[in-house]
Amino acid sequence: NEGNEYFKEKDYGRAVAAYSEGLRRRCGDAELDAVLLTNRGAAHFHLGNYRSALNDAIQAKKLKPTHLKAIIRGALCHMELKNFSEAIAWCEEGLQIDSKEKKLVEVRAKADKLKLEGTQTDFPTHCRGRAVMGTVLLCERNIKLVLEPSDEEEEVSDGLAEISLDGFHSDSATGAKVHLDAEGNLNWPVLFLYPEHEQTDFTVAFHENSRFIDHLMVMFAELPPWDLEKKYLPNNLELYFEDEEREEMYEVNPEHTLLQMLQHKRYFVKAGTPTVLVFAKRSPFSKKYFSGKKVHRL
Repeated sequence: NEGNEYFKEKDYGRAVAAYSEGLRRRCGDAELDAVLLTNRGAAHFHLGNYRSALNDAIQAKKLKPTHLKAIIRGALCHMELKNFSEAIAWCEEGLQIDSKEKKLVEVRAKADKLKLEGTQTDFPTHCRGRAVMGTVLLCERNIKLVLEPSDEEEEVSDGLAEISLDGFHSDSATGAKVHLDAEGNLNWPVLFLYPEHEQTDFTVAFHENSRFIDHLMVMFAELPPWDLEKKYLPNNLELYFEDEEREEMYEVNPEHTLLQMLQHKRYFVKAGTPTVLVFAKRSPFSKKYFSGKKVHRL
C-alpha cells in the first residue's frame, strides 16, 4: 500500500524501495509477491531502469504465469530494450490468455513494424537524408561510433541510423535515441552497469555537457534496494569504461561531462548507447573484476 501511494505521487524511487521491503518480508503468498514484483517493475520502468523492470516481470511471471500485467510490462520492457522478437513472444503469450487485450495487440503490431524496419536497416542508411547531419555532428565532436553487425535479427545494430535530429517522438516505442536539442547540444541515452549486483540503470536523455556526479547524486539520493551493504553512495563510486578490444579499463572522473568521456581516444559508442560501469570504491569485487586487465587510473 505504501508503494502504491508513492507510485500515485510519481515518487518512483520510493515506490521501488517500498515494494522491495514488501518482498523482503517473504510472506509466502505467491500471488502477493507477483503483484509486488509487477508493481516494482512498473516503478523501475518509469525510472527508465528497463533491465531491472524486465527482471521483475520475469520473476512475477514465474510466480503467476497468467499475470497479464506482468506480461504486458515484460513486453514493454523488451520494446524499450529493442528486443522486438522477445516483445512479440511475450505479446503472443499474453494474447493466448486474453486475445482481446488492447495493450498487447498494440505492442504486438508496433514490435512487428519495428522488427521489420530493423531488418531493413543496413549500413548505408546513415548516408541518407537528415542522418548525414548526425554523422557531421559526431565528427565535429570527435566521437567514434561503432556499428556492430549481428547474426541475430532482434539485435540489429541501430548505430548511426539512430541519430535523430527531431528529438523524441511520443509515438516512438523505444524513445531512447540520441537527439539534438534546441540549443544545438546532443542528449544521449546512457546505460549504467553495476556488475557486482548484475543491475542496470538507463538514463534516457543525458545532456552531453552534464557531469556524471550530477546524475549520480540524483540516482543515488536514496540507496537502491539491492545495495544491502550501503556502499553505493554518490561519493563512494568509481566509474569506468571498458576497451574490449584491448581488454583494458579506463577510469572516468565523475566531475567530467559525458562529452569528455565520449571524446576519449579509446571510447567507442556501440549501438548508439554510451555505457558506463559503476563500482563501489576499493571493493573486493572490483579488484577481482579488474584482474587480468590493464587498468588506466585517473
